[in-house]
Amino acid sequence: MPALTDFSPIAQQLISLTVCFILCSLLGVERQFHHKNAGVKTHVLVGVGSCLFTLISAYGFASITTASVAVDPSRIAAQIVSGIGFIGAGVIFVNNDAVRGLTTAATVWVSAALGMACGAGLFHLAVYALLLHYLVVFIIGPLMNLIPHSNRNLRTVVEYEAGQGAMRQILSVATNHGYKASVTSTSPIEIEEGDGMRVVLKFEGPHPQTALINAIAEIPQVHAVDQVDRNELD
Repeated sequence: MPALTDFSPIAQQLISLTVCFILCSLLGVERQFHHKNAGVKTHVLVGVGSCLFTLISAYGFASITTASVAVDPSRIAAQIVSGIGFIGAGVIFVNNDAVRGLTTAATVWVSAALGMACGAGLFHLAVYALLLHYLVVFIIGPLMNLIPHSNRNLRTVVEYEAGQGAMRQILSVATNHGYKASVTSTSPIEIEEGDGMRVVLKFEGPHPQTALINAIAEIPQVHAVDQVDRNELD
């Protein structure tokens, strides 16, 4: 297999951009698969841009490099690391005490790193980093969710208007936030509007559940949402 240095400089640059495009596309597919805002397009553009900056740093000033004029190729690479943060910050959302988008922001950083590695011709590092990313997201992440949490006895009590489709909306919100919901008990209650329901639910998924609780509380037919320990319901 020929080394990258066996090709002409133009061929080296085009190969680097092509490899970067492929790897960052695979990185973005994972985010797209999880229905995140920053998908294939964002990661490809970040990676290709970083790769292009790195190539410019490595090749763009070769003609003016002399014994008296020194060019440091690492300077542009250092600026990429500093400048890419604004994109990562753009995909982080804070809702009360819940923070979302950190993983996507981290993959944007990885995308930039893949681009820089490809621009420097370090394809083996780029491929290995992509494999490690998939290992973390698809294997280590789900395994971490199996670790028992201190709030495994937590239950959510919701009171809502009966016959208005509120329960369907609650389950839909839970699914959209990545939770699996199971109903522990239900009981009819009286509310100001007439007939109501009181349901106790158990949500399995990420912790804390602040964002989920806030989303349920915003459903118009929901009158009250509270989280209690299972032992308090006995």
